[in-house]
Amino acid sequence: MSVVLSRLAAILVAVGLLLTSQTLAAPERAAAADPGYLMVHFTGDSATGQMLYLAHSTDGMHWNDLNGGAPVLNSTIGTKGVRDPALVRSPDGSKYWIVATDLCIRCGSTYTNGSPNFVVWESTDLVNWSKPWLLSAAGLIPGGKNAWAPEAIWNPETNDYVLYWATNATVNGVFKYRIYAARTKDFRTITTPQIWIDPPGSTPVVDTQMTEVPSGAGAYRYVRVSGDGQNTVEGTNSILGTWTNLGNLASIGLTGNVVEGPAWMKFRDRNEWALYIDYNNPQGVREYRPILTTDPFSVSSYRLQDAVSYDMGGTPKRHGAITPLMAAEESRVLARWPNTPAQRLQSFNFQDRYVRHTNLDVRIDPDVSPAADAQFRLRPGLTGTGTVSFESVNMPGYFLRHFNYDFQLVRNDGSSQFAQDATFRKTAGLADSSWSSFQSYNHPDRYIRHYAYQLRLDPITNATGRSDATFRVTS
Repeated sequence: MSVVLSRLAAILVAVGLLLTSQTLAAPERAAAADPGYLMVHFTGDSATGQMLYLAHSTDGMHWNDLNGGAPVLNSTIGTKGVRDPALVRSPDGSKYWIVATDLCIRCGSTYTNGSPNFVVWESTDLVNWSKPWLLSAAGLIPGGKNAWAPEAIWNPETNDYVLYWATNATVNGVFKYRIYAARTKDFRTITTPQIWIDPPGSTPVVDTQMTEVPSGAGAYRYVRVSGDGQNTVEGTNSILGTWTNLGNLASIGLTGNVVEGPAWMKFRDRNEWALYIDYNNPQGVREYRPILTTDPFSVSSYRLQDAVSYDMGGTPKRHGAITPLMAAEESRVLARWPNTPAQRLQSFNFQDRYVRHTNLDVRIDPDVSPAADAQFRLRPGLTGTGTVSFESVNMPGYFLRHFNYDFQLVRNDGSSQFAQDATFRKTAGLADSSWSSFQSYNHPDRYIRHYAYQLRLDPITNATGRSDATFRVTS
């Protein structure tokens, strides 16, 4: 009997251990499998700050800069600066758009003399983006001046997107910023803008963002926060219908221009929301800071987080957008923009010269200015394993590519031909094995070399050629 009991006890212990291990392991597997969140943002008023940056978070509260903290998109049109990006995903997930303010402070634009347009990019995979185009907005409003802080949301009632933004114009004798809304299907043309938010009197409103709340989570289907001095919170069941005032952020001490750029985010693993705000801290430094709530329609439940509960990463985060990622999206994004260091290619036989781009041409020069013209990220080859491609640091999305054996800096068009022309095998240096040479992927009898300081793709047949085709990869 004692043997039977001992065996039974052993079995029960084993079962208990098994159940315990399953209980502990299941949440860990689920947490590890859950994809995280993506933030697109700008960083400030500098020339490089008015480009678009990405950050990733596994929990929505602690953020890591992607691409080594460098921009991933820059505008080559309009004012050549972008701010306040909105990230829009189509309902079926087949398309994405980034819509941003066309504004470059301190490089030609001012806050009073901006642009009536938005800058738009389109993608089918969240990593390969089209060339940008300008979308007219304030120009469609009588007397409209600037177009700021665009946002967009899918409206199932009209089967298209509601695009909304701030424009300053005179209406009924009052010149101020109001929020206008229009409808669009493709972010290339929009319907006639209509006033959407207009506070009483001379009170302006600039930044507004709304989010859809899951059915049954509250009395309304949508909630929005507007930068109108009190940072008013409103709810509705119809985007273009009547909105109900639910209170404001003054109840937690946030008033006036202390707060800009609200960005909503729903946590995927719990019934809680984060409202990120572009916050002017007591030191006068702008930074993103989260407000948490389990009921976005109850302003009294909003909790401003202290610095120990979140981490915004190393790059300043200014007015942006946050989206939860699907697993495939996350894999693509993290693979496309790893934190690869910026590096230079130093010439072996002219060691004061480095490979650089200038007006999209490629050559070797000394004393490169701006320095970023000579900085590249050695990415995994666009085609072929064990290869590399050279992406420009200050022209993200542009790669060194040979064409008719000449080199140019060219935007990746996603084609197979581009991938082959922009891919190289890194080998031991032809003139010094401690340095490097780069063999063409699709013309393996040719190497990157300089000739009369211009970069070329040539066969290498003598000592001069071997020296010309040898480089040091250096910081």
